[in-house]
Amino acid sequence: MADTKESRSLDAGALKALAHPLRVRIFDLLSERGPQTASTLAALVGETSGSMSYHLRALAAHDLIREVEGRGTARERWWERPKGRIDLPGPDDTMTPSNRASAQIVTSEFFRLRHETLMAYLNRSEAEIPEEWRDAGIVMTTYLDLTAEQMAELKAELSEVVDRVVDRYQGQTGPDVRRVTLRTELFDLPTAARTEES
Repeated sequence: MADTKESRSLDAGALKALAHPLRVRIFDLLSERGPQTASTLAALVGETSGSMSYHLRALAAHDLIREVEGRGTARERWWERPKGRIDLPGPDDTMTPSNRASAQIVTSEFFRLRHETLMAYLNRSEAEIPEEWRDAGIVMTTYLDLTAEQMAELKAELSEVVDRVVDRYQGQTGPDVRRVTLRTELFDLPTAARTEES
C-alpha cells in the first residue's frame, strides 16, 4: 500500500484519460466508497456495465486505478484507486492546447462534484442524519489578510494537520465509523489589495 503522503502529478496521457466527466466520477467514487465492480459503479451512475468496463480499462491503462489483487473473478473484477495524492495540474499557458483543455475538463469536473457533495450535505433534512452526527460537521469561511509567504506557511501547517489525521484514522473500521470528507481550501481572492475600509 502506498504512503498517503506520496503524491503523483498526472502526465499528459493520464490527464487525457481522466478528461471525461464519467471517468472523473468513477475516480471520485472509488476514492469515496473504496473498491467497486463495473456493475456496482454502473448502478451508482446509471450506466451499463459494458460502458463502465470500457472506462475502467481506460483509467487502468494510465495507472489511475488498478484491479484489486485476490478479489473477484474473471467475470467480476474489483477496482480500486491507489492510495496517495493526485496533483491535478491547472490549465497552464505552457501546456499544449489539448493538454490545457484536458486540465480544464478534469479540474472543472472535480470541483463540480465537490460542490454537488457539499450542497447535498447542506440540504439534508435533520431526519436523514443520525443524532450523533448532526453537529459533527462544519462549513466555515474565514477571510484573512496575508502575504504570499504567510499563505504558503499556512498551507504547509494545514497539510501537516491533514497528514496527521490521515495517518491516525486511515483504514479504521467498526459499527460507529462512517466515511467523512475533509476539505481544506485556501486561496487568494482575485481582487485588488485590501483597503483600510474593507
